[in-house]
Amino acid sequence: MATVTTWTGQDANALRNALRMSVTAFAEHLGVARRTVAKWSSQGDKVLPRADMQAALDTVLSRAAPEVRERFEALRTGGTGEATAGASRPAAGTDADTGDDGVDGSGSDGDVRRRDLLRGAAIGVAATPDVAPLLDALCSPAPPDGAALSFSHFTRAVGAAKADYQACRYERVLDRLVTLLPSLESVKSSADGERRQRIEALAADLYHVAGSVLLKLGDRGMALIAAERSTRAAALSQDPVAIAASARIMTHALMGNGHDAQAVALAGNAAGSLDRDTRLASTDAVAVYGALVLRGAIAAARRDDRDTAHAMLDEATCAATRLGYDGNDRWTGFGVTNVLLHRVTIALALGDAGTAIAIARTVPLEKVSLAERKASLFVDVARAYTQWGRYEHGLGALRTAYEVAPEEIRCRPTVQRVARDLAMLSNGSARAAAVGFAHSVGIRL
Repeated sequence: MATVTTWTGQDANALRNALRMSVTAFAEHLGVARRTVAKWSSQGDKVLPRADMQAALDTVLSRAAPEVRERFEALRTGGTGEATAGASRPAAGTDADTGDDGVDGSGSDGDVRRRDLLRGAAIGVAATPDVAPLLDALCSPAPPDGAALSFSHFTRAVGAAKADYQACRYERVLDRLVTLLPSLESVKSSADGERRQRIEALAADLYHVAGSVLLKLGDRGMALIAAERSTRAAALSQDPVAIAASARIMTHALMGNGHDAQAVALAGNAAGSLDRDTRLASTDAVAVYGALVLRGAIAAARRDDRDTAHAMLDEATCAATRLGYDGNDRWTGFGVTNVLLHRVTIALALGDAGTAIAIARTVPLEKVSLAERKASLFVDVARAYTQWGRYEHGLGALRTAYEVAPEEIRCRPTVQRVARDLAMLSNGSARAAAVGFAHSVGIRL
């Protein structure tokens, strides 16, 4: 029989789905609040149930029918995690956003059909880009061939890398970074004074892109290194807005490595420094300030700190109102609509899937001009519907995200796990559609 040394939210969620229970029914079964079970679902292996719940979950598993225990083990080792029986913790970074399952195909015969279907579809491999050349460029850049880039050429090239990232053209971003990072020192050596400081600000942007794409592709440790390089270059630029912008990628990298408390503190402190240093007198300063506060709000929500998350959301709303338009100043994509998108993400992080979907329905899509933001919205909606048990709707949202930005689905391990969850947890025609979609985009189940 499957055993669990220490239950995580992800394990508890797998047991709930193995029992074919909704969030509400499972909460009643255990005698806990629905919010507690929703939190396990949304935060996965980042949350540990308290001691009495550990014992209660042990009891529920020990009393479960053999087919339930078989489903539980399949869910732990399949689409919602990579842990094995007896392991103390599941693999880091897995998402477990699931909801109540239907009854079609339930029971041991249904599980056999499901596994046969999944095996039949497991012939594709997600085309995750190779990050090795980027890591070489970060750690031991070879001198560039040919003449050094001019300042104007370097400026345009960094802007192009930023634009490609926001368009979810991640393979093209990698190609640009591999060319630009080795050129950085020669560009710096050809400048001094104010121009040298401007190059440092561009270098901060360049490392920001590197950290962002590494987070997308799942290399969190190297993303933290790139974020630190961005912070160092920004400090040399002596530009308060560049320093705050680099704090944003550092906040994101800290979150990616599980340091949510430090991320909240950094975002708040950096936003305060930017306000003091600039009085938010420029649109760039307002946009970076708002985007930084939003990043801190997400980190707070991941810690289940609702008060801080909503206070930061309110502060970002004030900044967006002050800005007065939906723009892309200093590559932030910040504005009132951007705050609304983050409200969806934060509701989901807090385990409020229904709230996330309700907010998403109010987003004016025509005002979301950046492919990365629009695709992220639909991925969030897919996760919310999956957590809610509305698998067909979840698959529809994921299909839309793919239409907006194919590389957002093909290249991102966390998004691929949403597709796997849909294929594992749904039943009947919904499962066949989810498996077919995963197969068509090259995701291995």
